[in-house]
Amino acid sequence: MSSRITKLILGMALAATPFLAAAPAAAQQPAAAPSGLKVAVIDTERILLTSATGKKALAELKKTQEAKETEARTKQQEIKDLQAKLADGRLSLAQDKLSEMEKQIEERLISLRRFQEDANSELGKKRDQVLAQVDQKVMPVINQVGKEMGYTLIFRKFESGLIYADEAVDITGAIIQRLDGAAAAPAQGK
Repeated sequence: MSSRITKLILGMALAATPFLAAAPAAAQQPAAAPSGLKVAVIDTERILLTSATGKKALAELKKTQEAKETEARTKQQEIKDLQAKLADGRLSLAQDKLSEMEKQIEERLISLRRFQEDANSELGKKRDQVLAQVDQKVMPVINQVGKEMGYTLIFRKFESGLIYADEAVDITGAIIQRLDGAAAAPAQGK
């Protein structure tokens, strides 16, 4: 597993997920702070990278991406083999056979481009689907922890426009612990 693939998956994951999107408009507008305001922040990237739910989602995305990359490499190798066969036969094959091979190469190149476009689209849809599932698991936990701990506001640490937050208000660890506990509870009951 190359770090390039992991970085690509993480980049894709962070690029287009409602879970990691910018804060709601209401949270972006300054408002008068009522007394007793209790604020917390969460690091969504850390949740994605370190929670069991996030790791499972990233592994699923990586598996899909690796399968597509393997298929693309196979198609590329077929094209290279055909190109080598064409180069070797330039002097010995008839012109109509050479033309036929050139046509096959062009068709396979077009097929490869289409495959790559389809694979990118499929990976994007898969990313959105998997991260929406993570979001469905994480948001109830965030809401529950927020209510139980009496927070008035919980911001996404890096995606909300926040420029400073004391580490004392970061509740990411509690969210991950609760999320992993919720994921482990059904597994233990089986």
